[in-house]
This record gives sequence, structure tokens and C-alpha cells, in this order.
Amino acid sequence: MVILGLCVAMSPFTYVLTLPSVFFFSRGLSASNHRNREDSWFKSLFVRKVDPRKDAHSHLLTKNEESNLYKIQFHNVKPECLDAYNQLCEETLPSIHNDKYYPCELVGTWNTWYGEQDQAVHMWRYRGGYPALTEVMSKLRQNKEFMKYREERGKMLLSRRNQLLLEFSFWNEPIPRKGPNIYELRSYQLRPGTMIEWGNYWARAIGYRQHNSEAVGGFFSQIGNLYMVHHLWAYKDLEAREATRNAAWQHEGWDEVVYYTVPLIQHMDSRIMIPMKASPLQ
Repeated sequence: MVILGLCVAMSPFTYVLTLPSVFFFSRGLSASNHRNREDSWFKSLFVRKVDPRKDAHSHLLTKNEESNLYKIQFHNVKPECLDAYNQLCEETLPSIHNDKYYPCELVGTWNTWYGEQDQAVHMWRYRGGYPALTEVMSKLRQNKEFMKYREERGKMLLSRRNQLLLEFSFWNEPIPRKGPNIYELRSYQLRPGTMIEWGNYWARAIGYRQHNSEAVGGFFSQIGNLYMVHHLWAYKDLEAREATRNAAWQHEGWDEVVYYTVPLIQHMDSRIMIPMKASPLQ
């Protein structure tokens, strides 16, 4: 069957297109393609351009990846074993910290007061980066007292996890403090790809949070949960924490930092922690 010189045969039926319909169909496709090109061009104005880099993000954010590596450990303890666990840690961890044979330092060790209950948090620093970590782990496996400590500790735990961290270049390096203090560990799970942006804002923001010497250290994960940031703060008590945090809003620019960094966060939580007796951060 032929209508205006064009037909398409399709068994068992015949599907017919007239020339006018082809004309309008063609015009529709052309207009649609034109609109798509316009939309694509318009959207490209708002797409963030990616600058080619030859360095990993960690190299841009940390002081020197080969200098200090940190390990943070979270131990969830059986409630009935918490006192015995603390005593075991206080007997064992300082001996490793004070022994120059091990190129590591105990930064701090705490019990969580508000947040996850019956939890211990330990932070270690390895001067020399990954080689120092490897050396310490190898030597500790030959330490009979430490292996006995691990065996006894395992009987007291419900679960444990750890992360390897680097420190932000614009934060303080954690150093021992006299007490009494409480410590807040604020942990932020960032959206992938936003770590540089976070660092840019906080490089300026940290200046607003130094007036009461509350800033202890700032870290970002390398192994473990990725795109995780930890900020560690020290306060005399909960009242001092509230007053210090409220005072930050009086500084011009702090509100802008909060406004632009909140959208970068997927999840965040806060722990208020009490130092153990053996902690260098008191």
C-alpha cells in the first residue's frame, strides 16, 4: 500500500507514514536535539570543573604523610568488665609508650562518658608513618606480656574497630595536657570527594576555636571508614564547653564556615570522654 509515495510494511499489518508526518516527526527530533544541546550547555555552567592533580588529596591536607601516622581504636567492653579492662590498660599501655624500643606514643586513652556506653577509645601516634607502624606491630608480636594482655583483653570485649589517620596541617599536634579536662571527639562522615573543600574551610575556621586552647587535634582517615574526619577538643567541664561553643558564633565568619560545611556531611556524632589515669591527655 502506498500513500503519498511512502509506506512501511510490517507483518502482519501495514504501518503507514505520510510525508507530512515524517516532516513533523523530523522537525520534532531536530527541536528536541537542539533543546538537549541547550540544556547540556546551560547545565555545564554549574558543573564543578575538576582540576587535574598529580598528588593525592592526603598530600595536600597533611603536614607530611611520612612524619606522623595515627591509629584510633574503639573498644566496646562488656559492662561487667569495664573496671578490669581499665586496670589492664593502665598496667600495659604506659610501658609501651615509655619504651623507646617502640617508635610510637600513646596520645590519649579515654572512657566514653556520653555517647556509646562502656566504650574505651585509644589514640596512638607513629612517628615515621607506615614503616614505624609496621615495626611496632612486628615487635609487639614478639612481646609475651603484650600478647598476654591481648588475650585477656579479648575476653572482656564485645567488639572493636580501628582507623589509621593523618593529621590536618592547620591543626595543632596533640601534646600532653594537665587536667582535669573532659574531651569531645566529634566525628564527621563526609560525602566522597569533599575532603579538600572541608579542609579549605576549616583551615580558616580553626582560628575561631583557639581562644581557650580547646583545640587538641584534627585528623582524617586513610584506612578504615573513608572520608571520616575527627576533631578532638578539650574543656574543663560541660559548662565550659557550652560557653566556648557559643562564643564562636560571636566571631565574624564562623557562621559562614558552618553554613558551607554542613552540606558536606553525611553523618556526624559526638562523644564526651573522660581520660583514664594513664592518658597523657588529662
